[in-house]
Amino acid sequence: MRTARRSAPTDRRSSATSATSAAQVALPRRAPLPAHHPEPVLDVVVPVHNEENDLEPCVRRLHAHLAETFPYAFRITVADNASTDRTPAIAARLARELPGTEWIRLAEKGRGRALHTAWSRSSAPVLAYLDVDLSTDLAALLPLVAPLISGHSDIAIGTRLARGSRVVRGPKREIISRCYNGLLRGTLAVRFSDAQCGFKAVRRDVAERLLPLVEDREWFFDTELLVIAERAGLRIHEVPVDWVDDPDSRVDILSTALADLRGMARLGRALAGGRLPLAALRRPGELDESAGLPPALVPQMLRFAAVGVASTLFYLLLYSMLRPAAGAQAANALALLASAVANTAANRRLTFGVRGRTGVLRHQLKGLAAFLVGLALTSGSLAVLHRAAPGAGPRVELLTLVAANLAATLLRFLLLRAWVFPGRRSRRTTGSPTS
Repeated sequence: MRTARRSAPTDRRSSATSATSAAQVALPRRAPLPAHHPEPVLDVVVPVHNEENDLEPCVRRLHAHLAETFPYAFRITVADNASTDRTPAIAARLARELPGTEWIRLAEKGRGRALHTAWSRSSAPVLAYLDVDLSTDLAALLPLVAPLISGHSDIAIGTRLARGSRVVRGPKREIISRCYNGLLRGTLAVRFSDAQCGFKAVRRDVAERLLPLVEDREWFFDTELLVIAERAGLRIHEVPVDWVDDPDSRVDILSTALADLRGMARLGRALAGGRLPLAALRRPGELDESAGLPPALVPQMLRFAAVGVASTLFYLLLYSMLRPAAGAQAANALALLASAVANTAANRRLTFGVRGRTGVLRHQLKGLAAFLVGLALTSGSLAVLHRAAPGAGPRVELLTLVAANLAATLLRFLLLRAWVFPGRRSRRTTGSPTS
């Protein structure tokens, strides 16, 4: 048994230097690991910060599970990032008592920092991590790492949003998770379904190239790593998991969400500016799985804008006709409903290249859900206008509705692209209609 107690502050300048040198060496072809590997094949990292209550039962349960079910030698690494409670002492004791268990100590807090440090130091050919609360059923661990051991995939992630997943959690977290992943699909055009599930694995040769490119050291670390990997054409395998929410989670949702939005903006600028050496991450002789990412975003937006202009003119004309007889709110709802149906039909054919009757009803129902967002924005703006200026005339109402519709249009495009027509390529890009 070996205890690894080390202090590891992060130096981003050295990471940038490593990224430059890593970019000069292409990834080799994927190959399966030998059946009799002399050293641990899998290193499972458990990042912790002040987890004195959950750490010991987690590590003991994980160790017992791996000892009983995993056919290769393994290692468990507890990555303690700046805990101030009894977590370091518990981690040290576990490392002494359980064979193949180690721990490292970081002076700074940050889940991404803990993973970056532990993965960078590991010699195991497959690197994984899971959350200390064990929200994800460990039965998915072998299916998670098997595609990496066999040489089939580069990265594997657990997903709570796939059809075969079984998830128990409150509506608040469910909505936040789906909105976050939908926003990723709408803005960065990602194809993976769940960026935030604390259950992931990566081949070490891939991690050596990816980690120097990942800037975030906190909660956005996972998302940034996956986006860069997908844009580079690396193969990401998804495993549906059984997942039970931890009611004692101490994640600050608001600050984490704001940090994630800043990370998305930063990563989007880096990708758009070509500042990441993605070509060096592609394996020789393999198909470029990143072809078409993002799927014709600019032409799509132009066609969506053209449809939006026509829809807005139709909406304003209909509103003006209905306003004298029905009143402002009723006229707004009826005009918006009619224009939403027409808008979904036009975008279905012209923007996203979908033809035929298959899925028409489903697309229209989802389009109506997006319509409700627009209705809430426009009705709310009218209500605010009438409260602030009771004598406002039709011209002021129209100007207010135009402003509200601009915001609703942006949200509608993101919803259509990420939810109503997910994964649809531009009809003009693929060269054939999508049915």
